[in-house]
Amino acid sequence: MTPAARVSAAIEILDEWLAGTAAEKALTNWARRSRFAGSKDRAAIRDHVFDAIRCRRSFAALGGAETGRGLMIGKVRSEGIDLASVFTGEGHAPAPVTEVEDGAHRTPTDIAERLDSPDWLWPRFVTALGEEGAIAALSVLQTRAPVTVRVNTARGDIAQAMAELVAEGIGCVPVENVKTALHVIENERKMSASQAFISGLVELQDAASQAAVLRLGPLDGRSVLDYCAGGGGKSLALAAQGAQVTAHDIAPRRMADIPNRAARAGTRIDIVGDALGSRRFDIVFCDAPCSGSGTWRRTPEAKWALTEDRLADLCAMQDDVLDHAVRHVAPGGRLAYATCSVFRDENEDRVKGFLSRHRGWLLVDEMRLAPTKTWDGFYLALLETHE
Repeated sequence: MTPAARVSAAIEILDEWLAGTAAEKALTNWARRSRFAGSKDRAAIRDHVFDAIRCRRSFAALGGAETGRGLMIGKVRSEGIDLASVFTGEGHAPAPVTEVEDGAHRTPTDIAERLDSPDWLWPRFVTALGEEGAIAALSVLQTRAPVTVRVNTARGDIAQAMAELVAEGIGCVPVENVKTALHVIENERKMSASQAFISGLVELQDAASQAAVLRLGPLDGRSVLDYCAGGGGKSLALAAQGAQVTAHDIAPRRMADIPNRAARAGTRIDIVGDALGSRRFDIVFCDAPCSGSGTWRRTPEAKWALTEDRLADLCAMQDDVLDHAVRHVAPGGRLAYATCSVFRDENEDRVKGFLSRHRGWLLVDEMRLAPTKTWDGFYLALLETHE
């Protein structure tokens, strides 16, 4: 496919997304209709689609319409590319830009539009990060997410992992202040097929999540409950640090891949589903369901789908998670509360509410990370009882 034909395909997919189909589903639908497209074509089209979703408001302004065509006109214009070189109407290229379309475009006006934030969320970003921090974070969220791996210290060290990845043509550099993390800077798409990944030497995981696990301190031999385990990324990282990990999730089917992932990593994770009973642990780690606002580069649809009612529901769910998880903390143990959100509603406010409901508990450590070029946004609070 030509570059212009890829733009036409992205327009078609974006129109389907704007009509209500999930982006992944729209991409799959297009791929099934377009067997001629090669892997490079599909990857390029996918990048176009998700770039446009991340920058929906600013691209719509630059393109003159919130349509698939308008978004792609906006994207091409934002990159300083001559529209006439892409929108030629020749072959499978999109039709030329009309005078009406050209006259409809404008420079994004207010700050939320320029930074592709829903209007109602801009004040929350400012409250959480300050105006300069909010601008920096939202600017990052307009870009593609970094690919980061965690070096599995049960299999090898960071020097070994770098050497193996470089030998397979995958460039990477250490992430400052996160001793297990490597930032992949070349041939990211090769990672899942690399021998380093297949052998369990490295695992895909954002550097902020790795930093949160390391922030828990020495874990060797300690019992840790991963209370909202999901696919098990944190469980694997905890186990790699020597913890005796038990994985739990309110929806046990989410943990279906953990046994295979643990076997590949050379670690053991006890999976209990909902059958916790009265068991207690040295550390209970709660990576609670959240808006994911710190990870919206990876899931940009979530930015546009979030509503005030949904945010309130999430906050209530987070309170419920904390109130149930605390029952499983052993005497003298710790409760760790984490989200990949930047909003105070889901972070500091939830911890404050927990402390008001549970006497004798204290906040002993806290980590806030805004999204950067290197990692996602993340929050961690460590709580201890002093009764």
